[in-house]
Amino acid sequence: MKIYKLLFLFLFSSSLLISCSKNDDDVVDEEVGKTGPDRNLEVEDFMYKGMNEIYLYKSYVPKLADGYFTTQDDLNDFLDDFDTPEDLFYDGLVYDYGEQDRFSFMTDDYIALENRFAGTSTTTGMNYGFAYHPNDESKVLLYVRYVQPNTSAADTGIERGMIFNKVDGEVMTLANYGDLVRPENFTLHQAEFDENMDVVGLDKTYDLSKAEYTANPVYITKTFNVDGKKVGYLMYNSFTADFDAELNNAFNNFKSEGITELILDLRYNGGGSVESAVDLASMITGQFEGEIFSQQQWNPSYQSYFKENNPDRLVDRFNDKIRTGDLINSLNLDKVYVIAGKSSASASELTINGLDAWIDVVHVGQNTVGKFQASVTLYDSQNFGRENANPNHKYAIQPLVYKSANALGNSDYVDGLVPDIEVKEYINEYKPLGDPSEPLLAAALDDIKGVKKASYFSKSPELEILDETGSDAPEFQKMFTDEVPPVIPGGNEF
Repeated sequence: MKIYKLLFLFLFSSSLLISCSKNDDDVVDEEVGKTGPDRNLEVEDFMYKGMNEIYLYKSYVPKLADGYFTTQDDLNDFLDDFDTPEDLFYDGLVYDYGEQDRFSFMTDDYIALENRFAGTSTTTGMNYGFAYHPNDESKVLLYVRYVQPNTSAADTGIERGMIFNKVDGEVMTLANYGDLVRPENFTLHQAEFDENMDVVGLDKTYDLSKAEYTANPVYITKTFNVDGKKVGYLMYNSFTADFDAELNNAFNNFKSEGITELILDLRYNGGGSVESAVDLASMITGQFEGEIFSQQQWNPSYQSYFKENNPDRLVDRFNDKIRTGDLINSLNLDKVYVIAGKSSASASELTINGLDAWIDVVHVGQNTVGKFQASVTLYDSQNFGRENANPNHKYAIQPLVYKSANALGNSDYVDGLVPDIEVKEYINEYKPLGDPSEPLLAAALDDIKGVKKASYFSKSPELEILDETGSDAPEFQKMFTDEVPPVIPGGNEF
């Protein structure tokens, strides 16, 4: 079993997922997914047939080829070779998981997954990262990137830029850092950097508790007056469909304030809904309604099917309404500044790449993740949709189904999108988000002012980042489409 799968399965089962996601009225067959001579293979059968139907990299997995198995018994023999549904999915169906395909995944609790997609999770309210200790790489520091309002972290006074070296009195190390922050309640011990970048422990602790919380991704909106120009600033942290109206309202405010420049901060935005990305791009512009924002490339069967039957399904177009039917508040800009970096992925990159074909996009920050594929949730039903899903279990799969390109055909940015103005975030130099002195925002404002600097790099040592909050969540750095396409006649029909 590959190390990637072991890590994913370990983290996915952690308490960061919603512990009370199953409805008490749900009836789940406890024999599903078990091993043994009378094993029930309905989960494995659903997974195979879903991947055989729609998986983007189907042609790279020989056993997913149509006709590879001639009877259901032949298929069952193959499915029974894997001890668990997880083994089947990651070792038998996904194309070189962790290398060629890093983003397809599965879950045994699709209700929890749906909650996560809606922005609901169990959290202390901290968005944080882990970094190697600057003087001892066996030790780990937790640093805070931002704090959600009305959460335990906010109530106890935790702020962006704080660092912690212990949890419940125990020093964080490479071996224990994930386990230490997994409980529902824990205590963080604060530290700080001295003038030599040594880590010094402080006599200050913070008691934190996790609770179910729905995060509004429209995190900060501000307007600055810069040399006579009105500059809008929006920090947007997730493409969460349930908050499209709040996003649209933010643009209504920008419109009423008459902004002529926009800085869109996606530095911590790992992605989400494709439709929300299209809507955001349409809010920034408005003059390209009906034009192609992005193009989709599915597996050969679906690509041919859509070309013949529904060619519009292969493109996403700039539009004038959000999914609620409300008119989009468009700014009609021909230039946008986007702050993005190592945590910006999928729908964030889709937004940057899609807009780049039409307007001047000034990317401030660092290379993005390099995620240009979209996935869809498949359930165990006749058409793989949510309605009439098999009541015996809560398994679902989230395979990659297409890759995206912009209107000019630009795609496959495996090393991420390259910044126009390169600026790194240094943990020991954090400033409040939305503050004009914050380094990445300051770099964008400098460019608006016409100030050109030779370099934005600090003389401070750069801490090596180890991990970040949410990396154990199923939707981490994922881009997904809401619409399950129709099942194509043919394939393995037995």
